[in-house]
Parts: sequence; structure tokens; C-alpha cells
Amino acid sequence: MSTPSPRYVAVIDIGKTNAKVALVDLAARSELASRKQLNTPSKDGPYPHHDVDAIWSFILHGLAALRQEHQIDAISVTTHGATAALVDAEGELVLPVLDYEFDGPDGLREAYEEVRPPFVQTGSPNLPMRLNLGAQLFWLHRTFPDLFGRASTILTYPQYWTRKLTGVAASEVTSLGCHTDLWNPAARSFSSLVDVMGWRGLFPPMRRAADMLGPVLPDIASRIGLEPGTSVACGIHDSNASLLPHLATRKAPFAVVSTGTWVVSMAVGGRHVTLDPTRDTLVNVNAFGDAVPSARFMGGREFEMMVPDTHVRAGDAAWRAVLTEPVMLLPSVQQGSGPYPKSTAAWAGREPAADERFLAASFYLALMTATCLHLIGADGDIVVEGPFAGNEAYLAMLSAAVGRPVYSQTGQSTGTSLGAALLAGTFSGHQPNVAFQTTDHVSAMQSYARQWFALVAAMPAH
Repeated sequence: MSTPSPRYVAVIDIGKTNAKVALVDLAARSELASRKQLNTPSKDGPYPHHDVDAIWSFILHGLAALRQEHQIDAISVTTHGATAALVDAEGELVLPVLDYEFDGPDGLREAYEEVRPPFVQTGSPNLPMRLNLGAQLFWLHRTFPDLFGRASTILTYPQYWTRKLTGVAASEVTSLGCHTDLWNPAARSFSSLVDVMGWRGLFPPMRRAADMLGPVLPDIASRIGLEPGTSVACGIHDSNASLLPHLATRKAPFAVVSTGTWVVSMAVGGRHVTLDPTRDTLVNVNAFGDAVPSARFMGGREFEMMVPDTHVRAGDAAWRAVLTEPVMLLPSVQQGSGPYPKSTAAWAGREPAADERFLAASFYLALMTATCLHLIGADGDIVVEGPFAGNEAYLAMLSAAVGRPVYSQTGQSTGTSLGAALLAGTFSGHQPNVAFQTTDHVSAMQSYARQWFALVAAMPAH
């Protein structure tokens, strides 16, 4: 008799800003419950690093709380990228898990460039903020050679947590293929960097994101209250988790915009373009090992910086003022990444009032997204998932700027949670999303978008 597919999947979702544990009902495609806490890096030790002890405690308590309320059939893990753990044979860290916003690795950038593979091999641009995982590993290797030498395994971040849950070490392509410099998407294998540095033997066997690594370790299952044998999926990079449900149900061409701390645009079956590594375009690798042209900017972080009070909403007067004056923000609020990494943000016209600021910021984020979609050759429908899917001003401006249908992901489960849950189970049917309905301001928004693009084009070289 075949084992039924898991229905209730606990998803551990470690984002750069928040850590979350959610229970997803795959039959209903929704979250039944969730727990969340801030994910704050520690500043002690040799460098800023992720507080994995605090995260682990949160994970265990969160799973236990969910288990008291609901059945848990399986567990899946998704995390942000640009992060890895160096562990010994017992799975203990030999060095803290470096926070990619720490600038220490920049001190060895010149030496790193001598061994870094070219963009044409990896699809991985030369990124700031230590967002190239290879640069982090190079710095750790050179700076702490004795401790690095104690490592028996390099684990990308989702697989660090699945290793703790199951005791099984694995490598997985979505985390290895997200701007790490470590992966060659065309060859579906490691890049030249891994062999030049002698790291190949440190990476555990490759497993698919949906492979079940094994059951939760008995002591952990007992502590949480899980049934013995509760299985754990290998895990997946968060942007690719958002993409996975659409790969399962949609026909190309289409694009998915995953929003959060980072806004990541991913084009499936779009126009052929030459990616520009100086503008934060890159090749992601999806859960099936296929290359996906992508572009990113730190939109969620920018929105927090521009609109501290997220409860403010814009009325009709603010819409008229912002669109007709116009009031617009030029890039980039968060410098060093995105399509305009060297440009300094400035207001074209006067600085807005609070309700106008919300609107102008939403328009700015939509136009930055439209730029990213253009750079990666996106075509067809656009699906927005995550926090921005509920921002009508953002959706309206994005639709006006690209001139194509924009859909907002609906339902109680985020694309990231649902995609990660899918690793442990299946669902049939189409994604529940709603076509954004254009507003009375569509003509004015199209004019606004044209003016914004013209002003940006006239800026000094980005």
C-alpha cells in the first residue's frame, strides 16, 4: 500500500528580517497557523553573525506550539541566500554563520577576484554586501585557516537546518545557484572556484530540494511531540520556493515577483536578453536545476526606510497631487545593489507629506520592479507574491508601466511557505491569484511612468 502524500507541512522559513514557522494545509493551499520573530544578527565574536542558537530555540518552540494545535505530517525548510555554515563531523559549527551585511570580506576583494569565475560561467554578478557566498568562504578560509581547516562540511543555509533536524548532510542546487560564484548552471555542476580553492570535498552529496532526507531525529521528535518517522525535505532557497508553485501550474512565458526584504523578479520562458551583471541581474537555478534569468533590488528594506509608518494610506487628494505635480522618487534608496547601484536617491520636485510618501514610495518600487523585468526579458503574465501583493498602488503602477496583466497572489499562504511545503507533498489545480483591476488613474500613471523612466535615463551612469 502506498503512503499518502503529506497534507499538513510545517515550514521553517528563515528570512533576513524575520524567522517564521508556519503550518501549511496543502489541500487548502493556506497557512493554518504561524509563529514569527525578528531575526537579529549577533555582534559579538570575531564578526557579525546569525544567532543560530536563538533561531534553533525559536524553531523548536514554534514546532512544538504548532503540534499542540495541529497534525504535522512533514517538515520543510526555506531560507534566504548568501549564507552557509561550516561544520565539523558532529555537525557543530567551527565558525559562526557570517551575516552577509558584514563588510569584512571586502578587504580581500582584490585577491578574491583572481580566483573568482567569470559571469559567463556562473551567471553570478560581482555583488556588494558580501552577497557572493564564494567571497565569504574565501575570506573565512584566508582569515581563519586553522578553524576553517577543522570543517568537514560546507552546508548552504537551508541544509544547515535540515542537518540539525535529521543528522543528514546534503547539498542542494537552488542555494548553490543563487549568486554564489560556486555553481555553473550550464554544466549543472560546481564552478571552477570550488576546485581552485580545494573545497569540492567539503560539499556533501547533491540532493533534490524535494528529496526526503530522513525522519526527524528521535530526541527532537520527542521534544516537539512529533510522530516518529516524521519526514524532512532537503530544503530550498526562498525565492525559488516562491517560484515553485508556478512552475508546477503555469505555462511559460510568465514572471514571478517575490517580495520581501528583497524584491526578486524571475522570468520563465521570456525573451532572450544578455544579462548585465553591473545591474544586479543574475541567473538563479530553480528546483529542477534549470537556469532562470532574475533581477533583484532591496525593495522591502527601501520601503521600511521611506515609509516608517506602514499604516498610512493615500486618499484621493494624495493620488491627484503625486500624479499631477508629479511627486516622484529617483533611485536608489539602498545603494550598492539593484538596477541602479551607484545612483543616489533624490526627490524630483518637492518632498511629499506622509500619505503622499506612501504613494510615491509604492510607485518607486513598482517602477524599479518594471526595470528589473525589462532587464531579464520577462514576458507574459506577472505574478506578485509576498507583502507587496497587497499594495494596490504598487500593483497599479506596475501594471501601467509594463502594459501587461499583473496578478496578486491570494490566499492565506505566502508563495514562499506554499512552495516550501510543496517539497513534501503535492497539490493540483491552478494558483489562486487575482488579476489586478486597473484604476481611474491609469492614463496618469502611464504618463508618470514615462516621466520617471526619462528622468532615470538622464541620470549619470549607474
